[in-house]
Amino acid sequence: MNEFVLQQQNEAAAQHNSPKEVIRRLVWKICIATLILMAIGSATRVMNAGLACPDWPLCYGELVPAKQMNLQVFLEWFHRLDAALIGFSAIALAGLSWWHRRVLPHWLPWAATFALFLIIFQGVLGGLTVTQLLRFDIVTAHLGTALLFFITLLVIGTALTPYQGTGTVGKLPWLGLIAAILVYLQSLLGALVGSRWALHQCFAGDQLCGVMYSHIFGLLPPTLAILTIVLISWRIPALHPTLRRLANLAGGLLILQLLLGVATFRLHLQVEPLTVTHQAVGATLLGTLVVFTVLGLRDRTISNSANG
Repeated sequence: MNEFVLQQQNEAAAQHNSPKEVIRRLVWKICIATLILMAIGSATRVMNAGLACPDWPLCYGELVPAKQMNLQVFLEWFHRLDAALIGFSAIALAGLSWWHRRVLPHWLPWAATFALFLIIFQGVLGGLTVTQLLRFDIVTAHLGTALLFFITLLVIGTALTPYQGTGTVGKLPWLGLIAAILVYLQSLLGALVGSRWALHQCFAGDQLCGVMYSHIFGLLPPTLAILTIVLISWRIPALHPTLRRLANLAGGLLILQLLLGVATFRLHLQVEPLTVTHQAVGATLLGTLVVFTVLGLRDRTISNSANG
């Protein structure tokens, strides 16, 4: 009996330390760090700290600008530090994936390489935001690339996570994909509103109101898509509990995001933590939909295999 228990423990330890499991844990850690990075980036923008470090990649020519350190400098400096750590982690992810490629899914090294390309491109955009003095199109592309990197990591992590579907998802994965694309586009509109200070300019002098209203009315398509996912999920009794929880979470995040958006609009972006939370919840909503879609597609594959 003791030998059997010891064998089970050894097998569990071997599986825990397998290349696939190590990479899966690394991917989820980078996901969390990326979400934090986007929140810090939002705080940097709303606190007017985007140019707190006038040079790049150093800050005042130093790795740690102790003499110039204040809240704004700290936000920009810490934003760069977190980005650098994520960059090194992405290099490790790609290296591990190629080194262990014989025992990993064939797509994984290529996906990890794509993630590495995105983070390198993101670093270039980060430098340009400083050297080009926060040009709105570069700032918008900076967030858009960060979200693409976040999505790529979520796809990798979810695809590597153990999951046994029920084969009852129907069209839900495609609805999830549509909703995720709509939320991503809405996030880009929000980034454009923020990078051009459209809300402030519209209230101050009726300028860029079109940009602001495009973001406001742009929430209708993703809202309808997410509500449809929630309603259909409720109507499928045999749906996998994880998918049901994710659908409910997406619905809850949607309601919270709408409330934050209304509050942000009413307060004219004067409460910085509210604005940062608005962007962070938006990224979390996007991530939830991505995970829902990937798991749904895996569930649908099981259904198609059973029918075949």
